[in-house]
Amino acid sequence: ELKQKGFTIIEVVLVLAIAALIFLMVFIALPALQRNQRDQARRTVMGKVASAVTTYQSNRRSQQPTTGALLAPYADGVASGTFGSLENGSYRLVVSAWATGATVGAANQSTIQVYTGAKCDPTGAFAVVGTAKQAAVLIGLENGNAVVCQEV
Repeated sequence: ELKQKGFTIIEVVLVLAIAALIFLMVFIALPALQRNQRDQARRTVMGKVASAVTTYQSNRRSQQPTTGALLAPYADGVASGTFGSLENGSYRLVVSAWATGATVGAANQSTIQVYTGAKCDPTGAFAVVGTAKQAAVLIGLENGNAVVCQEV
C-alpha cells in the first residue's frame, strides 16, 4: 500500500474558509468598537464641561457662564474654548442662555452646547426650560446620530 502524506484540497479549503470568516468578523466588529470608543470619549469630555460649569458657578456665587472662553479655564486641558483632537478636529464649545422650545442647539459630534437656565428632558435627548441656576450640556454621538444631555 502506498501512503500519501499531506492535506487534501478539502481540508485546505476548509481551513482557509474558517480563517476568512474570522477576518471578516474582526473587520466588521472593529469599526463598531472604534465608534463606541469615540462616543465614550465624547461623554467624558461632556462630563468635564459639566464639571467646569459647576466649578464656575461655585466660584462665582451661582452666576452662569456666558461664553465658552469664560468656561474654558475651569475644564482640564481646555484652552480658548477648544478641546483636544477627535476625528481630525477640536471640540467647539458653545454657551448660550436658554431661549424657548425643546432643542439640542448646536450640539453635534464636534460641538458641545451648554444651555444656561435649562435642564435635560426626561429622555435625556434634548434641553428644556429649567431654573436660572440649572444648566444642560449636550453633545452628539456617532451611534444613531443621537444627542445626549447632562444636567448641571
